[in-house]
Amino acid sequence: MTGANGYLGAAVTETLRDSGYEVVGLIHNNRSRVPDGVPVRSADLLDPSSLCAAVHGIDVVCHLAGLTRVRESFTDPERYFDVNAAGTVALLRAMASEGVGAMVFASTAAIYGAPERQPMTEDLPDNPPHPYAASKQAAEQAIEAESRTGRLTAVILRLFNIAGGPDPDSTRILPRILAAAAGDSPTLTLNGDGSSVRDYVYIADAAKAFGAALATMPDHGTCVRYNIGSGVGTSVRQLIDVASQVTGRDIPIEHRPAVAEPPRLVSDSSRARNELGWTAPTSDIESMIRDAWSARR
Repeated sequence: MTGANGYLGAAVTETLRDSGYEVVGLIHNNRSRVPDGVPVRSADLLDPSSLCAAVHGIDVVCHLAGLTRVRESFTDPERYFDVNAAGTVALLRAMASEGVGAMVFASTAAIYGAPERQPMTEDLPDNPPHPYAASKQAAEQAIEAESRTGRLTAVILRLFNIAGGPDPDSTRILPRILAAAAGDSPTLTLNGDGSSVRDYVYIADAAKAFGAALATMPDHGTCVRYNIGSGVGTSVRQLIDVASQVTGRDIPIEHRPAVAEPPRLVSDSSRARNELGWTAPTSDIESMIRDAWSARR
């Protein structure tokens, strides 16, 4: 499990361990969020020499390590391609060297860009709107190319907006809303009127998608892709209103001019439901916000 110390990686690690898998966490230099009892190995995606030892004796790699902040990717695109794209290539090379022939890759639905057709299905063309999405697209292309050699079987999970639990990323919308509710931030800055709609999936539901992928790995030489989202659209304004109800607190808002952004981005995850048997039964907004608020407090 690369990225085992991350927000999603720790949740996936715990879910797979509790499902009976023998999980080994790959970390850089910190295991503070890795569940107790899970052994760890240290390696760096930018240090290819460390990766062979890290994957030695492993059956399947769940690859979740990477950089994820959109705005940061505009100011430092080279680093995003180094870690997300070149780091994935280095990992694939180490896996081939050690005879590890299966991967589940955490990708992003941002690669679709802003298609007019909603909800979004897996057959839409790619149109990455920023360096972060482009770097993940490049990683996907490397995985798909490796699978065509016959050395690898792979499942790519294009994740929508993960929410709930102890999210450490203060740039995401729900942590920002709850910071304003808690008084840790004086106001919530909001571009426009909050009408943009997004698909939020509860982190526990997203974590279960990795177990579903492991249980239905395709044949060697195959790479398949699935959308992982709730299929429900929620506006920023709705998030704020429900957060105020859950927390019992007013959320002060500082309105800023609207910026150009897609009005609606929602998943069609029926392929994952039909082929993986995966669903998102607990991805309702109130439950996600209640869970995130509890974790914050």
